Amino acid sequence: MPSYVLVFKGGSVPESEEEQKSVMAAWGAWFGGLGPAVVDGGNPFGASATIAGDGTVSDGAASALTGYAILSADSLAAATEMSKTCPILADGAGSIEIYETFAVM
Repeated sequence: MPSYVLVFKGGSVPESEEEQKSVMAAWGAWFGGLGPAVVDGGNPFGASATIAGDGTVSDGAASALTGYAILSADSLAAATEMSKTCPILADGAGSIEIYETFAVM
C-alpha cells in the first residue's frame, strides 16, 4: 500500500496551557481515528534554512511549512479524504499538501 506525506502549512501556536491541551486532544483524536493508516505521526517543524542552486544559504524557507505526518492509503484520493478532518484545517488558517512517496532505495 502506498504511503503519503502530508505537509502542513499555517495553523497557530496555542497561547494557554488549556488551549494547548485542547489542540493536542484534537490531534490525538484525529490520529486515533485514522488507526493503522498512520505510518508516522510526524512532528512540527522549527527553524529552517534554504540552500540555493548556487550554494547560497539563507535563513528560513519560502514554503513556510509547519510540520508533517505520513499515512498509508490505497490512493491519493483516499489519503486526501482522510486528511479533510485534520485539526490544522479547523480554524481555516492552515492547509495540507499531500504527496505520494515511492520506495526507490
